[in-house]
Amino acid sequence: MNRQPEYENIPREAFEFVERSGAIHDQKFETKPIGYFKDAWIRFRRNQSSVIAACIIMVLVLYAIFVPIFCETNYSRSLTDTDYLNYTKLPPKIEWLGIKGQSNNTLNATTYLSYKAMGIETGMDPIVAVYRENYEDPTASKNARYYDVCIDEYYRMGMTYLTLTYAQFEDIQAWQDEHGIEVIFPAIKDSKQTDANIWYEANKKGAPTLDKEGNLKPIYEITTPEDTTYHSLRIAADNDPEKPMAYARVTGTSTAKSYVVRVSKYNYFQYRYGFEPTFVFGTNARGQDIFTRLASGARFSFLLAISISAINLFIGAMYGSTAGYYGGAVDMFMERVTDVLSGIPFIVVTSLFQMHLARKVGPVMSLVFAFILTGWIGVAGTVRMQFYRFKGQEYILAARTLGAKDSRLMFKHIFPNSLGTLITSSVLAIPGVIFSESSLTYLGIINLDSSTMTSVGTMLANGKDYLATYPHIIFFPALFISLLEISFNLFGNGLRDAFNPSLRGVE
Repeated sequence: MNRQPEYENIPREAFEFVERSGAIHDQKFETKPIGYFKDAWIRFRRNQSSVIAACIIMVLVLYAIFVPIFCETNYSRSLTDTDYLNYTKLPPKIEWLGIKGQSNNTLNATTYLSYKAMGIETGMDPIVAVYRENYEDPTASKNARYYDVCIDEYYRMGMTYLTLTYAQFEDIQAWQDEHGIEVIFPAIKDSKQTDANIWYEANKKGAPTLDKEGNLKPIYEITTPEDTTYHSLRIAADNDPEKPMAYARVTGTSTAKSYVVRVSKYNYFQYRYGFEPTFVFGTNARGQDIFTRLASGARFSFLLAISISAINLFIGAMYGSTAGYYGGAVDMFMERVTDVLSGIPFIVVTSLFQMHLARKVGPVMSLVFAFILTGWIGVAGTVRMQFYRFKGQEYILAARTLGAKDSRLMFKHIFPNSLGTLITSSVLAIPGVIFSESSLTYLGIINLDSSTMTSVGTMLANGKDYLATYPHIIFFPALFISLLEISFNLFGNGLRDAFNPSLRGVE
């Protein structure tokens, strides 16, 4: 038998008033209450890898937003600027980082002498250093001599022909006089010569022939047309006032004359854009700046992925909410529809849409339709599962008892419980869309390349042919999408843990 404790003879001193003032009230919390999202943010910050990944994603997004706004000019986005298309496949050049746009090459004797001649005429020697000179390769043909050199790829561009109006011809001369930089160089005698770099006597192999003193023999045009009116900077060889050199070939009619001139690509770039050619990521095979082109492609890829994810989120949320809330026959029918759609291969759908639908709505909208056709099914399944989990809870039954309508129960009381899962899945859908678009473009199933539009996948596809010779063309788009996929993966893991209701309040 259990004996009850005895409380007899308890001294009066053992008792004291809780509130001697006579007023009993709730005490104010010393700390602020923590809501669901604030608690998720606190737990997300503890995951250092996710925070670093979020910072990387932010940098990539800012790069995609602001670089096309502040850095894109007509030379980086235009495919019709033929004079700029000559600056093709240039390597990265960042002077303050010591990246000078140079490369190591092995040249035969003809090419070596041609480059040396180019440096003599322009004053910009493409050959920066010679590591090994005038040696014979036993595996090559006899009497073939080679040179191992370091080449400045920007100086190697050399000369090109341009056709100018008289106003343009005069404007370049005025700029030359103002800046002391020669853009237009003398014309050569052979008007049929298509190579603007050959201004010297050459043998059949294209190598320059030298005089007795070992100097080049120029073949500049001496007879200058009267209407050329060249009065600007002249090269050192043009020192005979009685026989001045021709700096243009005049073509066309008397009322519409054109001036065909030889210009230095390097100096002409300075004339056109006000600074020396310097490309942080180099240029592609079309002569476009990869730095700004990649930013434009990334911006398009982000917009495409975010738009598709938002549409799929909306459709999936509505579809999954209806199926999960009503259940029964409604759920059975809706699930069979999703089963049919989920069995359709995505690549087949995309290919068919590109073959037929793209003719009417364009390749971009066709791709959007392909992503939306089945992209919402995963979201719908997640929302449906959450509705089945929460629609039987006591607070839902209480709200229904108080007269709450179905729409209020669905979107006011049940749907907010699935927000954490939806946010995580929606964020992870963005890199999934970008990666899928890149894969489809790389495989040639879709083509999003034009003078005003590109994507990261398009740049990867365009650079695959130059992987061995000009790896920088594909390296930077590949680096971008690699950082994006890895960062989104780590970021999504952090979001998943942060929004997990079972971990709320866990230290």
